[in-house]
Amino acid sequence: MLTIIHHPQPARSDIDRITAEIPGELEPCEGFCRLHHHRPASADSLPGLRAALPFDLNPVPERFDAEGARLVISDMDSTLINIECVDEIADFAGVKPQVAAITEAAMRGELDFAASLTQRVATLKGLDEAVLAQVFDERLSPNPGAEALLAGLKQRQMRFALVSGGFTFFTERLKQQLGLDYTRANLLEIEGGCLTGKVVGDIIDAQAKAVFLRELCEELGLEANQTIAMGDGANDLKMMAAAGMGVAYRAKPKVQAQSDVVLNHSGLDAVLHFLPGARE
Repeated sequence: MLTIIHHPQPARSDIDRITAEIPGELEPCEGFCRLHHHRPASADSLPGLRAALPFDLNPVPERFDAEGARLVISDMDSTLINIECVDEIADFAGVKPQVAAITEAAMRGELDFAASLTQRVATLKGLDEAVLAQVFDERLSPNPGAEALLAGLKQRQMRFALVSGGFTFFTERLKQQLGLDYTRANLLEIEGGCLTGKVVGDIIDAQAKAVFLRELCEELGLEANQTIAMGDGANDLKMMAAAGMGVAYRAKPKVQAQSDVVLNHSGLDAVLHFLPGARE
């Protein structure tokens, strides 16, 4: 069994704390450590360790086929990128606090996602479509480690898919900018150069994200255990549960509690620590 310590040289006191709960042999690597052990970490001990340590600690799920991994699928807003796009668009309509509160509740799993998105998008009615480009150009950035992760995946000839309950305006531009392989998101309806306050077609919700993962596995000839799924909100949980390894990045408490990997300190490139080719 293997646990990844996302720190190149933990303090002796931190190592002692970890090995008291997970006895094993420490293997230093470049930028992280591997802890080889014979019994799994207790589900009860992990939250306490994670809360006490100033770095991330994650057992590698036994079902995950790291050698055969060929696909990473990720949420967009607050996972691959630093913002919730709908909240920033709503800022131009003067309703960001109201929309952000709905977004937060939906990401915590307290609201039906599709209904909440319909409600939020309705507040955007009448906005000039030019605000979308403003949000992309002025407010959106990849989260820490995103570009290093993508570069590492390309070196390993792994595919990257971006799936979002947000909007195609942003996923398609990120696809071009970052060289992504696949994208899927919601299409905002625009008439006469203005947002109508509606989405075209079916909404990309939790089930649709899981379906996209299955479709890509079929297209690429992969088993689900050869995939990694990343997200931060409750609408990512079905996709993450279907993957070989589910990664919660700066995620809501409900998502962290149900994920294989929790990243609260590391950048997204820490995902590379689970793959062959990570430097020893």
